[in-house]
Amino acid sequence: MAGREGAITVSDKVESGETDGPQVTVVVHPLVLLSTVDHYTRVAKDTKKRVVGVLLGTRSRGSVDVTNSFAVPFEEDAKNNSIWYLDHNYLETMYRMYKKVNAREIIVGFYSTGPKIKENDIKIDELVRAYCPQPVFVIIDVRPENEAIPTTAYVSVEEVESDSKAARKEIRRTFKHVSSMIGAYEAEEVGVEHLLRDVNDPTVSTLASQIKHKMTGLTALRSRLAEMKAYLEAVVAEKIPANNQILYNCQAIFNLMPNLNQDALVESMLVKTNDYHLAVYCASLVRCIIALHELVNNKIQNKRLEEEEEAKAEESKKDDEKKEEDKKEGSDKDKEAEAPASAAKKP
Repeated sequence: MAGREGAITVSDKVESGETDGPQVTVVVHPLVLLSTVDHYTRVAKDTKKRVVGVLLGTRSRGSVDVTNSFAVPFEEDAKNNSIWYLDHNYLETMYRMYKKVNAREIIVGFYSTGPKIKENDIKIDELVRAYCPQPVFVIIDVRPENEAIPTTAYVSVEEVESDSKAARKEIRRTFKHVSSMIGAYEAEEVGVEHLLRDVNDPTVSTLASQIKHKMTGLTALRSRLAEMKAYLEAVVAEKIPANNQILYNCQAIFNLMPNLNQDALVESMLVKTNDYHLAVYCASLVRCIIALHELVNNKIQNKRLEEEEEAKAEESKKDDEKKEEDKKEGSDKDKEAEAPASAAKKP
């Protein structure tokens, strides 16, 4: 992706740790992920079934760019793994239609929602080899609880059975891991950002989202460490053969871990932690002081408003009393003026 103009890598690369077999890097674009989720939702949602489809894209210098895909009718018997059906006539018809739209996109492999490799996948690989000389097999995990990268890529290679008891060794095909990543062109990246605007909750603060991302990363790290532990225990128990490349990768990971037994490092960690705690403590004190200050100001303001309302009430009461007195004085004067007039009228 780095060598192609307009291509932007938007997620981490997942290395397989395999040295044998073809060195291929699979780049899966967001449109393929959306199409796979839509395919699974329409066909196998709330069931234990999986869906299978064809991957379209381009190949260049050991890199497989998966830019598009389409669903293929697929059925398999849950009880008998040898019974399965894939409509290759439908596959050919759809491929001809897609080729009319974009002749650059060719069949580069097939996908499955897995979430793990099944026995029929190597048979599907043989069928897809009729349309593609070296197909890639991508398992796209559509489970919402999966926090890691949702794609796992494989290619099939020929392997000689290492059974020393067998008089004649047979060559069979098996899947080998290859590196995979999620990539997007600039236009696809803009579309994904618009989709995320509808998915993300704008009411969640930036700090909460950062904490959520860190928790997600720690959960994924924990699952990877548990997987490494299970592998090493199986190797020690001689249940599976040891893979030197995987052991080298594990040793490299352990070598990158810091040595926490050094006094200088422990002291610096404590000093840094104390500094953070001091900042948090000072911020809490300032927050409490500001809250108390606001509370006192509210009390003073409420008291001032109450006094003003009481003063206005007293003034209005005095005005009413004055009006009553003026009215009473006016009525008394009228009565006094009427008394002489009535006396003069008498004979």
